[in-house]
Amino acid sequence: MRIHAPWLGSLTGLLVGLAVACGRGGGREEGPAYVRRPVQEFVFAVHPLHNPERLAAVYGPIIDRLNAQNPGLTFRFEASHDYAAFERKLAERRVHFALPNPYQTLRCRAQGYRIFGKMGDDDHFRGILLVRRDSGIQAIEDLRGRSISYPAPTALAATMMPQYFLQTRGLDVARETKSLYVRTQESVIMNVYLKLTDAGATWPVPWMAFCKDHPEEAKALVVRWQTESLPNNGLVVRDDVPEPVLHRVEQVLFSLHEDAEGRQALARIPLSRFEPATDRTYAPVQTFLKQFEARVHPLNMEERP
Repeated sequence: MRIHAPWLGSLTGLLVGLAVACGRGGGREEGPAYVRRPVQEFVFAVHPLHNPERLAAVYGPIIDRLNAQNPGLTFRFEASHDYAAFERKLAERRVHFALPNPYQTLRCRAQGYRIFGKMGDDDHFRGILLVRRDSGIQAIEDLRGRSISYPAPTALAATMMPQYFLQTRGLDVARETKSLYVRTQESVIMNVYLKLTDAGATWPVPWMAFCKDHPEEAKALVVRWQTESLPNNGLVVRDDVPEPVLHRVEQVLFSLHEDAEGRQALARIPLSRFEPATDRTYAPVQTFLKQFEARVHPLNMEERP
């Protein structure tokens, strides 16, 4: 008689499997084997908006939120001491996600990164020029023969935009001023305060932070000029990051402004929100760079986006 027992083959296979298992290791009893999936780690780097310590304090809560809302994934924050170090990380594809300035945002596409978002509040993305209140510097022509501190040649809001502003208002930046690149935004401000330079170029975010943290020192300085604005800092992702991971990052970043904890994290920057962006968002930056090359100085091949 033929018995229809679909479970019989499974039972037979189980018994055979047990016999084989018992035959290994001289009959030593072994428990079931579990395969653990390794936790995926993604590095998130932010360009030197501040010194590394302050940068970690400002962006740490956002990285903590990414980790809390994405079990199975680990996001590690990475700061850089200066613009050159940050740009090397992008060129060598050592980070998965990054928050570069708009100029760097366009450049890193050649290294295999793509734009997926940006900081909001575009009105904050402008250059400002600081002088001491007791400097006697009132007009642009007063800067002739003077020294100006900048964070780095590739700082868009804090270097390139102020240099273009001065150049297009009759001051030959290369011939009539002395440019000092002092690595960070805080260093720019302190160089002016300590009278190491006659003026300094930065942008509103670090200046607002300085005014909050050092109100007495800030009283000695004044914003003498400011430039027009451009689209704010970008969010980019390396082209080999899985799409589901990018989607989870977008969900967290683009919804921070929707609850009290997220708004508190944004306020540290300070920023009202992150928002989606594409290459087209940064078309005005591309236009500005062409104007900069025509009026200030050409960018070399390594610097061109």
